Amino acid sequence: MKNRIRVERAEKRITQQELAERCGVSRQTINAIESGKFIPSTVLALKIAQVFEKAVEAIFELEEND
Repeated sequence: MKNRIRVERAEKRITQQELAERCGVSRQTINAIESGKFIPSTVLALKIAQVFEKAVEAIFELEEND
C-alpha cells in the first residue's frame, strides 16, 4: 500500500510527532506507516485522513500486489 503521508505532512507543516498526537498513536507508528512497514487499521487511516481534511483514498492507495 502506498501513501502520501510524508507529502501531506510537508504541505501542512506538521511533524510525525504532531500527527501521532492528533491520531492517538506513537510517532514510531506514523514512521512505520510512512515507510510502508505497517498498514494502518481502518480507524487509524480515517483519523489520518481527517487530520489532512482529505478522503482516505487521497492519502492511501492500493498497489497491484496488495
